[in-house]
Amino acid sequence: MVSSTATTSFDIVVGKHVYANLYGVDPKILSDEKLLKEMVIEAAKLANMTLIEVKSWSIGGKKGGVSVIALVTESHIAIHTWVEYRYATVDIYTCGERSDPWKAFNYVVSVLKPKYYVVNYADRSSVPQAIR
Repeated sequence: MVSSTATTSFDIVVGKHVYANLYGVDPKILSDEKLLKEMVIEAAKLANMTLIEVKSWSIGGKKGGVSVIALVTESHIAIHTWVEYRYATVDIYTCGERSDPWKAFNYVVSVLKPKYYVVNYADRSSVPQAIR
């Protein structure tokens, strides 16, 4: 049983996690490390995140692609691409009320232009939404 006591938003960790699979993305976009890194930086700004550092890697081979990881004060943004499969995964996790992972996600989708995608959301807060 979950018991509830009066809390304010300042008493809890507000965690918002958006993660998705993007399908049918142009291979030229998926292999462009510079574009993907710039996209992640802009997504962090639009989502009101505080950027600490961004790293990217281009990985060759049959299942190669690009990975971009942004460490933000609020948590992280991660993008992984598989060029040959025209596929990418997106992981945007924020802690705090002022950041909005949906703004970052919508920007990523606008840049990658997938034919379709499947997106999920998880409330990662320290107190469940139902009892706030």
